[in-house]
Amino acid sequence: MPERLSDVDTARIAETVAQLHHRGRATLHDRLHRVRMSLGLAAQAGLAAGLSWLASHELLGNAQPVFAPISAVGTLAVSVGQRFRRTVELIIGVGVGVAVGDLLIYFLGTGAWQLGLVVTAAIVLTVFAGGSVAIVIQAAATAVLIVTLSPSVEHLELPRFIDALIGGSIALLVTAILLPLNPLRVLNRAARPALDLLSAQLDITANGLRERDREKIQEALDRLRNNKQELTTFIEAIEGAKETALLSPARWHRRSELTHYAEAADPIDRAMRNSGTLIRRSVTLVEDSEPVPDPLPDAVGHLAEAVRLLKKEFAQGEEPEQARERSLRAVSEAGRAYAEGVGFSGSVVVAQVRTTASDLLVASGISQEEANRLVRQAFGELDRPGAPAGPEPAVKPPTAPPVG
Repeated sequence: MPERLSDVDTARIAETVAQLHHRGRATLHDRLHRVRMSLGLAAQAGLAAGLSWLASHELLGNAQPVFAPISAVGTLAVSVGQRFRRTVELIIGVGVGVAVGDLLIYFLGTGAWQLGLVVTAAIVLTVFAGGSVAIVIQAAATAVLIVTLSPSVEHLELPRFIDALIGGSIALLVTAILLPLNPLRVLNRAARPALDLLSAQLDITANGLRERDREKIQEALDRLRNNKQELTTFIEAIEGAKETALLSPARWHRRSELTHYAEAADPIDRAMRNSGTLIRRSVTLVEDSEPVPDPLPDAVGHLAEAVRLLKKEFAQGEEPEQARERSLRAVSEAGRAYAEGVGFSGSVVVAQVRTTASDLLVASGISQEEANRLVRQAFGELDRPGAPAGPEPAVKPPTAPPVG
């Protein structure tokens, strides 16, 4: 008996060590992936910081051009797509901070309470004027620098303002002319997490419906609800790509492709929201022990594959024909499930399959009217449970293979 227990313990320890090893490798892989993702930004920031320092020091004779590289890096550090606005905000914030700080120092001098008063005044003034958070922060930071450095650095105000202008301008120059990133590559990387999240949760839901596993479907719903980060990253990347295509002559030939991506953002967002409703009703369907016809989980699985194909075809710059076909296959399977008979929640799931498929078709570049027409054709004349299954005879069925 002790030997058997020892064997069991050894096996458990070995399994735990293997799991830790796998997690360690996964963590290292994730970190290296993040490093690769940030290499372009790191190179831009380094180049912008160096050039802004040289411009302020060598061309303008500023002996200590600290604020120029800070402004350059601050402009690049902000979310892509907002850098031009960020540069303007930096300059406005600096101007307010310089004005408030210099004025109060002139009348009150410097010290701890003067510093607190200057910062408070700068924030209140910018908030009253309707400034953004970035302008408020920059005005307060500039006021702090003016108060703390003015006693030791003469004529700080004008160099600080000029340095901010130089740093922000050079940051835009680097991103637009000297070292512009490939906007489509940035977009593909940013879209991947959102689309992977959606396809994965739809796959889990399909399996949960097949197994009538409520907990599995609920986990998918919880995960999809926490999609703000993925969507925000995607939308910011679209704005950044449009900014790059607007400012960078080297990327002007990408404008049409970027427009396609930009137009896909809203329907992808809607697809995620409608999928959330689909998954939520799937939870209720299982809870209420409603019938789950075999084509119903297949329909949800086809939606997941349509999302994956859309991501793949976008990344390869191809016309997303496979994604369209798979979306219509999902609708066709939903029609068969409806014909076999579903309950109240099941009918909602069917409706959401249709709506989500329509969203994906629009994301693929089809107009909303055409997408609705294709969905109606693929679904067929199935107005009530028990009607003949399958699409209308005149409709060519999608060519995607069945799931599973």
